[in-house]
Parts: sequence; C-alpha cells; structure tokens
Amino acid sequence: MRITKRTNIAVRLLMYCALNEGRLVTKSEIAQRCNISENHLAQVVNQLSQLGFLKTQRGRNGGLNLSRSADEICIGDVFRQVEGGLPMVECFADVDNTCPLVEACRLRDALSRAGEAFYSALDGVTLESLTCDNFDLQRILAPVSCPGPAVAAHA
Repeated sequence: MRITKRTNIAVRLLMYCALNEGRLVTKSEIAQRCNISENHLAQVVNQLSQLGFLKTQRGRNGGLNLSRSADEICIGDVFRQVEGGLPMVECFADVDNTCPLVEACRLRDALSRAGEAFYSALDGVTLESLTCDNFDLQRILAPVSCPGPAVAAHA
C-alpha cells in the first residue's frame, strides 16, 4: 500500500501541532521544521481544518492549532479522511476499471481484507501516542528559536 504525499504531510503537520500544544503555530514554521513546501502545506491545512482536525486563525497574530486534544485524534481516521477512499488498485475503482479479470479475481478480496487490516492497525494509534514522551521527535521538530528542554545538572 502506498500512502499519498498529502497524508504524509497531514500526519507531520498534526504531530507538529501536538508538540506545540498551547500556542498557535504558523505555516512557515511548520514548512521549515517539517521540510514541506508551503504550497502543499496550505492545501493540507485547508483540508484538515475542513475535516475538523485543525483550527485556523487569520491575521497578523494568526496561525493554527489542533481543534481537539491529541488523544482524541485517531490516526486511522486521519488516513481514511485524507486519503478519501482512493482505490488501492484499479479493480476497486468503479468508473475507471478496465480489468477483464474482476468477476473471477480472488486477489481483489484479499486486497480488500489487507486494506481493512491496515486501517484497523492505525485505528489503535492516536496522535498523542505518536508524540507523547517522544523526545527524539521533540528535538527534531523544536522551533529553531526555542531552546531544548532544560536538563538538570547532576551533583
């Protein structure tokens, strides 16, 4: 199974927002820290806000943040909604299907079960489980102007 660039960007964006809970983040800082083009990012921000995963605020002091807590965001839901039911293979597409084997193909059923298993595995993952106590991720996605976490000196 291949995940679209849009879904990849969506998950990076949501993880960034989860790690920066309590403040508005900007598209430019996300683009920089997550290595995403601002054009692609803008499209995904728009989609995630329409789907109810993000809140956006326009203006000089604007930005975006999660519309609900990270423990309430199921990664399976994100994948399903952002992918939008794209067919895994041609035979799953109602309109564009030209495969002459559809009526006799046993692979289609197996692929359908595999897709369901894929989403089922993601249903057990929350945004919080991806980010909570993930210090390596926090280090990678920390804002450039933000120093790392304070480390207690050992006596």
